[in-house]
Order: sequence, then C-alpha cells, then structure tokens
Amino acid sequence: MSILRSFYIFILIFAAAISAAAQGTWTARSSGTSEDLVAVYFTSASRGFIAGDNGFLASTRDGGVTWQKYPLNTKESINEIYFRNDKNGYLVAGKLMFRTDDGGETWKQTRIYRVGDFTKGTPEFTSIRFANKDRGLIIGAIVNQRDEIVDSLLLLTEDGGESWSRVPLPSKAEIFHLDFDGSKRGWIVGDKGLMMATEDGGRTWSIQKTGVERALFAVDFRDDTDGFAVGGGGSIIRTENGGASWEKIASPSPETLKRVYFADDKNGFAVGFHGLMLRTYDKGKNWALENSGVQKDFYGLFMAKKYGCAVGEGGLVLTYSR
Repeated sequence: MSILRSFYIFILIFAAAISAAAQGTWTARSSGTSEDLVAVYFTSASRGFIAGDNGFLASTRDGGVTWQKYPLNTKESINEIYFRNDKNGYLVAGKLMFRTDDGGETWKQTRIYRVGDFTKGTPEFTSIRFANKDRGLIIGAIVNQRDEIVDSLLLLTEDGGESWSRVPLPSKAEIFHLDFDGSKRGWIVGDKGLMMATEDGGRTWSIQKTGVERALFAVDFRDDTDGFAVGGGGSIIRTENGGASWEKIASPSPETLKRVYFADDKNGFAVGFHGLMLRTYDKGKNWALENSGVQKDFYGLFMAKKYGCAVGEGGLVLTYSR
C-alpha cells in the first residue's frame, strides 16, 4: 500500500472518529420508577432532576447514571421543572407549585391562589418560566368537575412569587408550554396550532398565525428572533423574525412530537411518540431521524452543548454525552 493511500485512509478514519464524537451518544439509564416521566431539567453536567406521574421526583449528582427519589408527598403529576439559576427552582404539579432555594436539596409547596379565586373549576398548571428574578409566569387550564377544560389560564408574578395575578389571554384553548427570551418577549403554544406572544413581559398577549392545525406541544426560542415549535402529526415550524411569520418544516416521521430543545444556535433535538428522536444541524431547516434505541413514548427533553437527557413512558431515561 502506498504512503499516499495510507495517508488518505488515516484521514478518513480520523474524520469519521471526529464526526462520531461530535454527534454524541445516548445511553439508557435506570430511573428507579415505572411511572411515566414528563419533566427533566439539568443545572449542570452532573446535577439534574426528573419528574412525572403521581408526584415522582428524583435527582442525580453523576449526570444521570444514578437517581435518588425525593419524597415530595403529593400524588399530583408533575408537568414541568424549571430553574432560573443553580439554586432557585420551581415545579408545577397539577394544581400545586413547589419551589427550592437550595438547588433541589429541599422542596416546599407555595401558595399561588386562594380557594374561591376560580369559580368555573380548578386550575391545573402545565408550564412555568421566570423572565427575571421578580417576573414569573405559570400557564395551565381551568378544569370543571367533569374533567373538561373550560378556560385557559395564565398567572403572573412581579415580586418573585410572593403574589400572583391572573392575566387575560386572547384564546380559551388548551395551552401546553411556555418559553421566554429575556425579560420582555415570550411565547405560549396550545391546541389547534395556537401560538400566543408577548412583548411586555407577559402583561398582554396576541395570537400569531402558524398555519398548523394540529396541537403544538412545545416551543423553544434561542433569542428574540429564532424560534421553533413541535406538535401533533410530526408538526415542526420555525421562525426567524420572532414569530411574525412561521415556516412549516418537513418531518421525517408523522409521529407526534412532544418536546424540542436547541443545544446551541445550530444544533437541536426533538422527541416524541414510539421512541421518535429527530436532530438538526442547520438551525432547524432540515431534520433527520436519530436512533434512540427505544420504542416507548418520549415526553420530556433537556439539552446542553455536551450533555442532555430525554425522559418518557414507564420511567424511561436516556442521557446524552459528547
């Protein structure tokens, strides 16, 4: 074999190794539960949290290799975990909210409404974000005794969660997920392609046209212009102007997508039913199938540049590293 040919082979092998390292690997982990897991959040490469049905909450200190259950003492299903910094975190569980001020070592229930505040039914919360130290938002629905959704719900705090007030929304449709960029701009997604946006920190909202008929279950904005949303039937939409216009993107699968998360400006992941996992390398213009190695439904996702975690049906946990 000639020296030149050997050199070319070496270069090809080296390039393949670099490409594989850049793509990263997903590894199945034991969560210690058979409950459906819906929420996941990491505050660092080693410290993370997973949560789901019947009040299950667990944390890791080794990047998801092992998980320790936390006794939250509620049977309400946890829909989302969110930390605004390493110490201050929040989770919403049905009609309850819990918060931590010590990085998840302890969690305490906090009152966000009074009995009698809602005459049409009971609130159920689905998503929470804090735009800054003082301003936070919780979204959900008002549910009647027949378990029917009768109205959408948004609560706003401007004193760090000491008090909350209801903000009117331009739609009564079911809403699922909330994202914020900075302290002013935010987006909410919901049923039948609903997208609502705010430019004043959540005090007022307007509807953006998405061109999608199916439910949108998750939204992720990298900044105040570049955003993405996913939902039923493999729906993927993206915007480059803050939602003034949305573009439909072809999906390689018709399966429902439940979460989308961008690790950086170019690299994003989306997960959904039957083990569906998608990845993009070009700011969401094109999406390709990623081999998750599982067939269970995914419900939650968190991604950073060099690590991540996906959770789902029956205690499913996959960690990502590169």
